Amino acid sequence: MDADQLIEAARNALENAHVPYSGYTVGAALVTADGTVYTGCNIENANYSNSLHAEEVAIAEAVKNGHEAFDRIAVTSGAKDGVTPCGMCRQTLAEFCDDDLTIVCDEGADGTTTYTLGELLPNTISADTLSAAEHR
Repeated sequence: MDADQLIEAARNALENAHVPYSGYTVGAALVTADGTVYTGCNIENANYSNSLHAEEVAIAEAVKNGHEAFDRIAVTSGAKDGVTPCGMCRQTLAEFCDDDLTIVCDEGADGTTTYTLGELLPNTISADTLSAAEHR
């Protein structure tokens, strides 16, 4: 699946977003190491803190189905404004992915911008971080 097809899958996920408060739809399409694609959309809740982000929904679905190795993820919004995963989603991605995970962000008519997870979240907290702290 190329970047355009992945963005299209993320855009299709927007149709199911539940955003009665912000009106800001987000869709994500996550490719596993074996090429399976899982999509997610944001799901808002009136208290906001229980809201789910598109990337989290896609990761949860993939993990629920036994996947824990990922190749890349595409993220889009209804505004096609180049949205990137938020900090919380970056940390969730870091739990399962290396710094070289490719993140494709939808710029609409302007195409896409691609980052690595390491660019968006340098020096992340990881299992190694916690292990090193235990030995101090």
